[in-house]
Amino acid sequence: MINPIIKAEAFHQLSQTQNLILIDARFVYSNYEKGHLDGALHVDLNKDLSQIVENPAHGGRHPLPSPAAFGSTLGKLGITPESHVIVYDDKNASMSAARFWWMLKALGHEKVQVLDGGFQAAEKQGFLVNNEIATPQSSSPYPVTDWKSPLADLTEVKSASGKRNQMIIDVRESERYQGLKEPIDKIAGHIPGAINLPFTENLDENGSFLSQEKLKEKYLKAFKATPSSEIIVHCGSGVTACHTLLAITFAGLDIPKLYVGSWSEWSRNNLPMVTES
Repeated sequence: MINPIIKAEAFHQLSQTQNLILIDARFVYSNYEKGHLDGALHVDLNKDLSQIVENPAHGGRHPLPSPAAFGSTLGKLGITPESHVIVYDDKNASMSAARFWWMLKALGHEKVQVLDGGFQAAEKQGFLVNNEIATPQSSSPYPVTDWKSPLADLTEVKSASGKRNQMIIDVRESERYQGLKEPIDKIAGHIPGAINLPFTENLDENGSFLSQEKLKEKYLKAFKATPSSEIIVHCGSGVTACHTLLAITFAGLDIPKLYVGSWSEWSRNNLPMVTES
């Protein structure tokens, strides 16, 4: 099984010998236009990795597109089941490299890796940066059936929040979890019963992922023998939660369920909430 995270040094060496498809998943397209890793194609969180709905109460701020719609996007990018894909952003994989990784893995794709340290690490390593807009070699839509990675919906989360044999993990920063501040959604707080494991704690002081050993120790301790099938991971809108799912996979553990609607959906449905404010 291919390592889900690749260091900048290894990526630089690999790019010299193999035909890769490089994906720039930075949130701000103008940053891509100003300068990106040579040959990188851009994906947009809102347009390519989400199917935005008018009311976030129905699926949250970044609902998943249908597998077929995402398969069409992949085809336009020239990605086939045989492609080796490297994806990066400029926020330590939290916006939206890990989301792209999860979505591609959820279709059953094998060769997809997230660049550790992102754009900044590759630039520091000496990878060529330019502002030439790359043209993809489009292919047929990626063959899809359904999302193969586990998902949880609002109904399941409501049920899990009252059960001791299930675990809900909120990966937002502690102040948002505690309800001390909420810069994005309308209401502050967290889902009753959820524990807080901020996604930023997957990283070291340099912004790189912790070692596989440290991440494995961290999550085995947090899970307390709860099987992955009984663990639900969420954030604000199903994006940074993928950062933690990436870290868990990197640690060699089975991937838990992703609650895509996350706090942005829960907080808009008149459901119980916990706040320390």
